[in-house]
Amino acid sequence: MWDPDQYLRYADERTRPFHELLARVPTERPRRVVDLGCGPGNATAELAARWPDAHITGLDNDPAMIAATVEYARPGRLDFRLADIGAWRPEESYDVVVTNAALQWVPGHLDRLPRWADALTTGGALALQVPGNHADATHVLLRELAESARWKERLDGVVLNRGVPDVDVYLDALARPGFTVDAWETSYRHVLSGVDPVLNWVKGTALRPVLAALDAAGQAEFTAEYGALLRDAYPARSYGTVLRFRRLFAVAVRTP
Repeated sequence: MWDPDQYLRYADERTRPFHELLARVPTERPRRVVDLGCGPGNATAELAARWPDAHITGLDNDPAMIAATVEYARPGRLDFRLADIGAWRPEESYDVVVTNAALQWVPGHLDRLPRWADALTTGGALALQVPGNHADATHVLLRELAESARWKERLDGVVLNRGVPDVDVYLDALARPGFTVDAWETSYRHVLSGVDPVLNWVKGTALRPVLAALDAAGQAEFTAEYGALLRDAYPARSYGTVLRFRRLFAVAVRTP
C-alpha cells in the first residue's frame, strides 16, 4: 500500500521530529536496538550512525517499505524484517526501542507500551513519536470526503489514519515505579514549496489507504477533489505553503 518514494519526498521535514526524539534518549552505548515501523529505513540508518556498536533491527508490515530498505541494510549490523509491530512481542532484552510516526496505525497500542518497556535493560529507553494532527484540515477533509455520498460506498471498510490520545495519556501509560518519563509536544510549521505540496505530503501517508482501495480512474477523481479542498484550506503564500503539524513525544527510561 505504501509508496517509499512519495514518503521520502519530504524526508527532511519527516525526520526532524525523529532527530528531536533521539536527542532526548540518554542511553549511551546500546547493544540491541529495534525500530518499530521503520518505513523505508532512512531513519533507522541514522540509529546505526549514532550507535555504531549496536545491532539494530527495523520492523515494518509493508513489503514495499521493507524492499526499499535494501540500500541501508548491513547484515549482522543493521537488518530489516517484515513484521506487524502491533503483534510484536520482545523475545529478548533491548537497550533502545524506537517507534516513530507508526503507532497511529496500531489499534490498542497504549496497552502494548508497558510490555515493550518491560523488555528494556537498566538504563534503556523506549522512545516514541506520533502525529497529533488528527483534527487538522488534512485529516478532517479526508474523512469528510471519504464519508460523502459520492465515495462512501466505494471506500466502505477502508481504515483511515487513526487519531491518538493526548501526550498526557502516553505519560500515564509509561510512568510507573522503575521508570522515568519525559513527555512533550511540538507544533511545527513546515513551509512547503511546489504545486499542491500538502496533497503531495499526504499522498505519502494518510491518503495511501484510499488510493490503495480505488482503481486508477477513482484515484484520479478522488485526488482532484481532495486536492481542491486542500488548496482552499492551505493557501499558497509568497514564500510557500504552510503545513501546521503537531507531534507528540515520550521517552521512558528504565532506572536502576
